[in-house]
Amino acid sequence: MIGVSDNEGDCAEWVFPAAPDAVRTARSLVRHTLREWELDSVVDIAALLVSELVTNALRHATGPIGVRVVRGPAGAAGILLVEVSDPLPDPPRERVAHPDDEDGRGLQLVASATRRWGTRPGEAGKTVWFELALPH
Repeated sequence: MIGVSDNEGDCAEWVFPAAPDAVRTARSLVRHTLREWELDSVVDIAALLVSELVTNALRHATGPIGVRVVRGPAGAAGILLVEVSDPLPDPPRERVAHPDDEDGRGLQLVASATRRWGTRPGEAGKTVWFELALPH
C-alpha cells in the first residue's frame, strides 16, 4: 500500500502486485475507505467497478496495479474519482458480449453505472478512470 493522504480533500491510493488476491484486497480497501468518508451510497457500485477494472488489469497486464480514489478539491465538487492503473499501454476495448459469454461486460458495466469514464496514457502504461456522482 502506498498510503492514504488527505491534505487536499480526500485521497487514497494503493499499489498491488499482479496477483489474484489484488481484486479482493482492492475491493476491500475501497469499501473501507469510502465508509470512513461516509460515502455509503456509492460503496457498493465503486467496489464492484474497481473489481471489474482490477480484474481486467490482471488479465491483460503484468506488473503493479494502482488504485486511487479522490474526493474533494483534487476532483470536482460532488464527484468521486476512481482510477485503476496498470503498465500495459493499450487502452481497453469495449466488447459486445453475447448472452452465453463468460466475460466481456466489465466496460459496459462501467459505462452504464458511472457519470463519466475514460482512459489516459501514463508514463508507463495507462489509467482507466470513472466518476460517480455523490449525493449533496
